[in-house]
Amino acid sequence: MAFNHGFFSAVFGAAIGVMVMVLPVAAASNVVASIKPIGSLVAAVMDGVGRPHILVGGNGSPHGYSLKPSDAAALQRADVIFRVGPDLENFLIAPLESFSAADRVTTLEDSPGLVLLPPRIGGAFEADDDGDQSGAIDPHIWLDPANARIMVGTIADALVRIDPDNEAVYRANAAETDTALMALTAEIEGILAPVRGKPFVVFHDAYQYFEHGFDIEAAGSIVVEPGTPPGAKRLAAIRDALTRLKAACVFAEPEFRSALVDTVIEGSSARTGVLDPLGSELADGPDLYFALIRNLAEGLADCLAEG
Repeated sequence: MAFNHGFFSAVFGAAIGVMVMVLPVAAASNVVASIKPIGSLVAAVMDGVGRPHILVGGNGSPHGYSLKPSDAAALQRADVIFRVGPDLENFLIAPLESFSAADRVTTLEDSPGLVLLPPRIGGAFEADDDGDQSGAIDPHIWLDPANARIMVGTIADALVRIDPDNEAVYRANAAETDTALMALTAEIEGILAPVRGKPFVVFHDAYQYFEHGFDIEAAGSIVVEPGTPPGAKRLAAIRDALTRLKAACVFAEPEFRSALVDTVIEGSSARTGVLDPLGSELADGPDLYFALIRNLAEGLADCLAEG
């Protein structure tokens, strides 16, 4: 029997038309996430329904970010906007007020049960003469997978409120993501076990939640805030920490690569590596969060295990 291409095309086209009609679309284009890790968790819960618009994409940083026209348009039409909190995304404070969007914002640092840590001060984390630690909490809450599990529940609740027709999808995705996050935690424990207890220094103090979640600890940070150059007092304190603690590694970041790292390790035996707390070089989507956490662990383990 000859294959009838015309008949197949007509039937296939009609089937696609039916599929388009029945696919859920209520929340597909009206969800905004501030940064890539949060966007990844939102995308995991939305899987099968849509993808969020991510404001700080690529290798951007929430520190000093300026909204693009497409971002402003996304905020204006958004049904829900996911952010960490005002201490991290301070670039959102004025736009949210001007768009009267406060009632559409889900602030994830307000999730019940979340572990919230204060900014670290003292020793190699103490504020420079030219800067200080601002805010009541360290806002890098996503770097502990235990917090991510709680945030996934908050994200699902918010999506159900704006799109109740897809509640079953959101709840099932949230449960699947929760299971995957538990497995990720066990995997990271295994990666870090051989290097636990080895001191290291980071570019800026973004990793306290990761350290808390996996029982490791940085010896200090080079800068208090990205974009704030360290003074002579800070550099001296970091060099002293490297010598005193025999810190094995000093880590830069993709979006803040700096000759400061070379300056800090000069005269020491410390090695250098790169840690990326935002997944700036990873493709957006549900898998980004898992790759981000895995890359942090492997980056630490690879550098600290050398020598």
